[in-house]
Amino acid sequence: MEFAEILKGKEVEGKEKHVPEIEIIRGHGQAKTDFVRVLVGKEVPHPNTVEHHIEWVELYGTTKEGKTINLGRMDFEPVHTEPVAAFHVNDIDKFKAFCALEYCNIHGVWQNCIEL
Repeated sequence: MEFAEILKGKEVEGKEKHVPEIEIIRGHGQAKTDFVRVLVGKEVPHPNTVEHHIEWVELYGTTKEGKTINLGRMDFEPVHTEPVAAFHVNDIDKFKAFCALEYCNIHGVWQNCIEL
C-alpha cells in the first residue's frame, strides 16, 4: 500500500466537508504578521462530537527551491475546540505552495494544497 492511497481530497468529498481549506492572511495586526490559516468545514460545518470530530490539522510548505517543510500541527479536543488553526509563517514569500492534512476520527485523512 502507498501512503497516497489513504489520502482523500476534493474528488471524494461527501456530505460533511472534510477537505481542509487553506487561506493566506498577509499583514495581520500592528506587527503586519503573515499567517496561513487552515480550517475544516468552512461551507458545511463538520460534526464536533466525541463520536465524530476532527482530531488534528498539519501544515506543510514547499519553498521556491523545492524543499518541503513541516510547519506545524494542531490537535483539537472534540466539543470544546473548533478545527481552525493559524500558523505564523516567517518569510511567506519564500514559499511556492502549502499543503494541509486533517484527520477525521471516522473518515480518515484528507488533504488539500494551494499554490501561491
